[in-house]
Amino acid sequence: MLGKFSKKIDTIMTNIEEWTLFIIVMAALLSLFANVVLRYGFNYTLAWSEELVRIVIIYSTFLGASVAVKQRSMIKIDAIVQIFPRLKPGLTFYSNILMLIFACMMIFYGYKMTYLQYLTNQKTIIMQIPLVVVYSIMPFMGVMVFIRTVQVMIQDFRTRHAN
Repeated sequence: MLGKFSKKIDTIMTNIEEWTLFIIVMAALLSLFANVVLRYGFNYTLAWSEELVRIVIIYSTFLGASVAVKQRSMIKIDAIVQIFPRLKPGLTFYSNILMLIFACMMIFYGYKMTYLQYLTNQKTIIMQIPLVVVYSIMPFMGVMVFIRTVQVMIQDFRTRHAN
């Protein structure tokens, strides 16, 4: 039962990550392409294009963190593991615990920052997007990173006890 539920959550999260990344990156590429054509072809600049790209970079960075946890491609220093391979399970577990703490901090402080933006009702300068929309990625991705880290820890546990 737990395996089917975990698989379903993984499928839903993967679809959210992949489609969101695809859509926002394509929107940024199209706006940048249009901006370049207009700038050099017609001597006209789209002011909102750069603001959109800035928001896309923020979103893709946070979404990329969740994808990196799933694919186990987070940046690590593994010199100790290469010298002492027997320490790998313990150090991997320690690294995952630190990632869970980081995810909880993203949720907590991301929520505080998002709520502050909600209270102040600030908007981006050109596109007039409420900053609460921009900041809301932080607690959301904290939850996604937390879930992905738990999934990785469960996979590690099953792999270690299957052998």
